[in-house]
This record gives sequence, C-alpha cells and structure tokens, in this order.
Amino acid sequence: MNNGHRGNRKHKLVRLGRPVIAAALAAGMALTGVTAASAAATSAGAATDATTGASGRFGPYGYGGVRLGMTLKQAEGTRKIVKKLSAGQCSGWDLKAHPTGRDGVGLHISKKLGVALIQAPKGVETPEGIKVGSTMKQVKKAYPRLDTTGNYPVAGVPGNPKALYYFLSNRGKVYELALALKNQDCTN
Repeated sequence: MNNGHRGNRKHKLVRLGRPVIAAALAAGMALTGVTAASAAATSAGAATDATTGASGRFGPYGYGGVRLGMTLKQAEGTRKIVKKLSAGQCSGWDLKAHPTGRDGVGLHISKKLGVALIQAPKGVETPEGIKVGSTMKQVKKAYPRLDTTGNYPVAGVPGNPKALYYFLSNRGKVYELALALKNQDCTN
C-alpha cells in the first residue's frame, strides 16, 4: 500500500497532551507508593510560610516565600530568588520557580524599601481569584474600589493596607498583574 511515505512505517508518532502526561505521572507515583495527598502535603509543607500559605495565593503580603518589604539580605536568604540586573535605586530579580525569560524580571528590590514589587506568574491567583487572563469586569467585581485614573488600574490589597495590586490589560483582559508596596520606588 502506498500512502505517500517511503518504506514501511510500523509506528506512528503521537503527540501526548497534558491530561495524558498527568495521568502517566499519577500512575508512576502510585507504583512507587507516593499518593497524591502525601506528595501535595510534602510540597505544601515545604512551601508553607506566612507568605504563601498552603494555597500558594498571590498576596496579600508576598508570593513564593518572598514578602514585600523584605530586605535584600532577607530575600536572598530565602534562596528562592536569582539576580537578573542591577540598575540604580532598584535591582531586578526572578523567583527561581518562575523565571521570566531574557527581557523580564519577576520582582524588584529597592535599596531603600526592600522587596518593592512582585510580578504574578501565570496561573497564580490573588485570594479574590484574579489572575493573568482575568477580564477587567472580573477585576472590577473583585475590587470595587479599583482606581482607573492613572496609567493602569490599581486596587488596594485586602488585608494589607501597605500594598496595591497593579493590573495591565489589553482588550479587556489582564496580561500582567503585580503586588507592590504603595510607596515603591522602582517602577512608574
């Protein structure tokens, strides 16, 4: 049978999707005696602190073991950040677990204020359920006092009177979300 391929092809290349890979991973964990609950508990236990909690929520005080206002020394002491650039008043860093790529930084550390701004990695939600990809309608519902008078919408962070959420959007959808000190001196 000539189907346009040279030679006999006995095997067909199949691209597996995420659900198949997740199922295979779960099966492998079951074979080794690791349950999802014990793996989750171990993972949550390692990540749980006053910053993230077991849920890994973005805010109100920080994310990924890094808190707003931490000094440079304290933030480095977490061993969860890696330096990207140093320029003037502030330096740019990434969370090791969420690298931003060549042209970005995941957080800014001010010489004066410490950790001043943390960018939300994709998929991470605020306690109010807002994340990159949320609609501005959802943002306005979650943060009724949203201030839209500046260059980008800003909302006070429930539970942290010293912080703000910044929302950058395009065509009604959030493409960037940040948690920042109200008096941060690193970005405009």
